Amino acid sequence: MKRQWCAAVFVLVLLFASIELQGQNAELDRTAFEKAKAKAEQGDAAAQRTLGLMYGNGRGVSQDYAEALKWFRKSAEHADAIAQSALAMMYRDGQGVMQDYAEALKWFRKAAEQGDPLGQLNLGMMYSDGHGVPQDYPEAVRWFRKAVQQNYAPAQYNLAICYTKGQGVAKDEVEGMNWCRKAADQNYADAQMSVGAAYFYGKGAPKDNVEAVKWFRKAAEQGHAAAQLSLGMSYANGDGVPRNYTEAYKWYSLAESQGNESAKEYLQKLELRMPPEQVAEAQRLAREFKPHKTSDH
Repeated sequence: MKRQWCAAVFVLVLLFASIELQGQNAELDRTAFEKAKAKAEQGDAAAQRTLGLMYGNGRGVSQDYAEALKWFRKSAEHADAIAQSALAMMYRDGQGVMQDYAEALKWFRKAAEQGDPLGQLNLGMMYSDGHGVPQDYPEAVRWFRKAVQQNYAPAQYNLAICYTKGQGVAKDEVEGMNWCRKAADQNYADAQMSVGAAYFYGKGAPKDNVEAVKWFRKAAEQGHAAAQLSLGMSYANGDGVPRNYTEAYKWYSLAESQGNESAKEYLQKLELRMPPEQVAEAQRLAREFKPHKTSDH
């Protein structure tokens, strides 16, 4: 398992806020932007947060991280927890402002102390990584647990990593798998990939290639590059699924298109075994693939 930041600030916060921006029509987006701006300028914290999201996403207005930062700050200063998490992520990632871990830590803490699970998760990660604060795994676990109490899948996944690696808790691969499975059952792609790997390698779960393929597929269909690579390998080798070079080529292609270097190497080798018409069919399937995000995390 590999711990990853909850990045993609504007996508994640948008989901967390449950804000329905009009994504299908530019004119409707612009109207929504004007309405949010009018309310935001009157001091409405929720509208200020929405305006920050719209500037950050380029919805109804040209993308402008500096403006997003400005409006998130206004909302955050009105104690809007979601805006506080968004502002913290901008400082952490250096979007629209110089990277500043201390400032990120401050705003994550404000959000976390209000019970925002995104803030709690990211505060835990700051402690885990030692960003803006001395590295402290037990403190990281404490904040992950707070978010877990709200059934927040990314926190379940990070708690799983802590158990698997023995960071802040006694090492326990079975307990790690338990928390990873909880996140995977909520369609969290990183967790699904890890559950698949656990079954494939027989680590933390009984070795079961069929079960591994099931979980690789769940993550791969969400666009997870490592899972796409793993699913491609399963098809190429006939592990847990009948050997199918067309499917293998398709999944390798999708992983390679996301910059996966191993997929590029496997793709080149596989192509030598396939007739041109089979390659063409696999390429068509890859072009037609549309990832479907089944998780709000």
